[in-house]
Amino acid sequence: MHAPGRLRARRPWLPIVGAALAVAAVCALGMWRPWVVPSAPVAVEAESVAVVAGAAPLALPDAPRVLVFGDSWVYGSAAIVPSLGFAYRLADHLGGETIVDGVRGSGYLKPGLDGGSYGERVAMLDPALDPDLVIVEGSINDRRLYPSGYRDAVTAVWDSLEALYPDAAIVVLGPAPQVLPVEAATAGIDGDLAAFAAERGWWYISPIAESWITPDNYLELIDTSDTGRDHPSTAGHAYLAERVATAIAGMTEATDVVADAPLDEDVVTP
Repeated sequence: MHAPGRLRARRPWLPIVGAALAVAAVCALGMWRPWVVPSAPVAVEAESVAVVAGAAPLALPDAPRVLVFGDSWVYGSAAIVPSLGFAYRLADHLGGETIVDGVRGSGYLKPGLDGGSYGERVAMLDPALDPDLVIVEGSINDRRLYPSGYRDAVTAVWDSLEALYPDAAIVVLGPAPQVLPVEAATAGIDGDLAAFAAERGWWYISPIAESWITPDNYLELIDTSDTGRDHPSTAGHAYLAERVATAIAGMTEATDVVADAPLDEDVVTP
């Protein structure tokens, strides 16, 4: 206790010292940042990039023939049987036929478990397939090799597909996240593919930017078991098929609107 009537001696330097120590601690923690790892995931803005400025509306026949080309997600990995994968299920949604060409572990840069890289596999495609639509999916498998040589690899694959199927529309389906938060390299791949597609005036679908897979539905859609290895579950494949089909339908809506527009002679002048 202090004696009555006696004032405690002031120490005006204490607040200054305390503030200085606090600032030093914050700076030291900011420089250390123990929660950051070299391959730290990144947050991705949830803005749609499915609609590319200048992309022509898709004009597909009533029963389109669709080539779905990609990696293990196209293959149907982690579904009860691969034929329940999203690429196969698309046929029912689009009212046509899907030709599925998926190789586990494959990418634009990376050879797959059961086949080569995308470029090597495109060279082996049958020119007689004559699809109305080509959907090129993926690929998260490139994330360990990205970005060295990535643009050249993508350009070569897309040029080859255009030359092989000149009458087909081509839609690029970017990688979907196998883990959350999205890995930095996967986000980079998604951004690059969106930009490359825009340069060609192609439609691009980004499951990442459109938040198809979120913390709320992740465990429902992704099989994280030792056998699933972070691939879509059977329910996840069904969900992906619906989302892709909805995106494709949106790309044809402009065509439908034009088709339903009245002819000049049907317009009545007031």
